[in-house]
Order: sequence, then structure tokens, then C-alpha cells
Amino acid sequence: MLETSARLLRLLSLLQTRHDWTGPQLAERLGVTTRTIRNDVERLRSLGYPVHASPGAAGGYRLGAGTRLPPLLLDDEEAVAVAVGLRTAAGGSVSGIEETSLRALAKLEQVLPARLRDRVNTVQSQTVAITGTGPTVDPAVLTVLAGAARDRQRLRFDYTGHDGTAGRREVEPHRLVHARGRWYLVAWDVDRRDWRTFRADRIEPRTPTGPRFASRELPDLETYVMAGLGQATWRYRARVTVRAPASAVVGRLPPAITVEAVDDQTCVITAGSDTPHMLALYLGMLDADFEVTEPPELVEHIRRLGERYSRAAP
Repeated sequence: MLETSARLLRLLSLLQTRHDWTGPQLAERLGVTTRTIRNDVERLRSLGYPVHASPGAAGGYRLGAGTRLPPLLLDDEEAVAVAVGLRTAAGGSVSGIEETSLRALAKLEQVLPARLRDRVNTVQSQTVAITGTGPTVDPAVLTVLAGAARDRQRLRFDYTGHDGTAGRREVEPHRLVHARGRWYLVAWDVDRRDWRTFRADRIEPRTPTGPRFASRELPDLETYVMAGLGQATWRYRARVTVRAPASAVVGRLPPAITVEAVDDQTCVITAGSDTPHMLALYLGMLDADFEVTEPPELVEHIRRLGERYSRAAP
């Protein structure tokens, strides 16, 4: 049987790793009686840990939130992850938490064993951090977005688009995504009845939040968000009809270009770039006949290319 102090630490570790435990489950894990578990729970409460108990056959113990933060138990991997995360946050894209992150990191490194401190320093010494010059996000905004997504509550906010236009949105928030040094909210737009990606630094939440909503099947987040990021920066956009099956076209184009099947022998691609020249290069990679009617800059560029190729092979 473990000594009382060691048993308390082990009990606390168990309570932190799972939401609910029954008395017999904890007793079996620690090799003690359920009465000992009750006594140990009282000791934890006296130390400031808010351990809640519910009676009955379906009852058990749960570590809740108290009025102050009690000490936390972290295993080796968790401690290293937290330390690296705090060092990254000290120079990250969330405004106002740099100094707080450094204070928390100082406290953590003070109690880290030498072997773990060496691991953290090794990771940091071999990592190059490139300070971002883009906009930062108010941590209060991230908290509102994450809370609404967690609680499945509709969210209303003022939003400024990439073209500078402002408007009000009502969405069902599902996930926060961090990509390319910025935070994005993936949500179901209630008015447009479709998925949308919003930059968090352009969101001004309106409280209180709205009614609860049912979960939806999410798109593949990595593909969806990265495609949206590519499209958001395009200066020229084109929808092109291609005389080839979608399955034959999709593998020849970058992921940011979407391909929609029309029938077995025809598809439509949505492509974009900063220059008509790059758009023309994408279309040339298709090795298939295609038809493009807009934008006019792309039509004119392809016409000039056609004339150039004709001169090259008279």
C-alpha cells in the first residue's frame, strides 16, 4: 500500500486524467478500501482541491473548478509540452499574453527536473522562430469563440472582410484553426447556409451568445481551410470548363484549386492567382481542352499565348 502522501498524489493524478471515477474504481487502482478513498478525498478538499462527490450506484468523484487554481500534476511529456508552448506563446500571434506566458514559464522552469529542462532547452535551441508581422488577436476574442464552439451556441459578430467591407454575421461556430501565424474560425453561416472561414482578428463578437445548435458533420478542416486561405489572396479568379473527367484533372492541380464534376467527361475548376500568367500555367498543365470566358485579363493573356505558340510552330 502506498504511503498517505504518495497515495494522495496518485489519487489526484487519477482525478485529473478522467472526468468521473467511482469509489470502487479508485479503490481498485490504489489498492485501498472505499473508506480510505473517502478519507483521502477529504484531505484533498482541505488542500484546496474541489473534489465533488455524488451518491448512489451511478455516483462517484469528479475534480471540479474551484475559486482558486490548485497545484496541477503534470507527467514528463505534459511538462515539456507546456514549457515549449509557453515559450512559443511569448512571441506568438495572440496579443497581450507575452508577459503572462513568460511569468508562467519562469514558474514552471523553476520546478522542472534538470533532465526535463535540458529537453526543453534542446527543443528551443534547435528551433528558429520567425517573428510574425501580421495582426494579432485579442485573447478575449479567442475565449469567446472557443467557448461558443465548445457549448454549441450561435454567435453574432461584426466582421470586416478582406476587401474592407464590414457586416454582421450569425454563425454556428465549430472549430478554431491556427494556420500561417493567424487564427481562423470555421463556422456554419446561418444566413448563407454554408461553411465559412473567418479571420479571428477581424471578428468583434456581440454578446450574449445565441441559442444552442446541433452538431454538423465537419468538412476536412485542413483541406477546407488551406483552400480558403489560397482563394482569399487571389487577385484574379476564373471558372473554367474543362473537357476531361474530374478524376483526371484533380491530380494535376494545386490543392487550392477546386474541381467540380459536371458529367463523366466534363468538369469545372475554380482557379485563381495574382497574375493571369500563373492562371494560364495552371490551365496548360491540364493537357485537355478547356473554355474560359472570364476574367477578361485571362482571356486576353491566353489569346496572346496562343498567337505566340502558333508563331513558334508555323
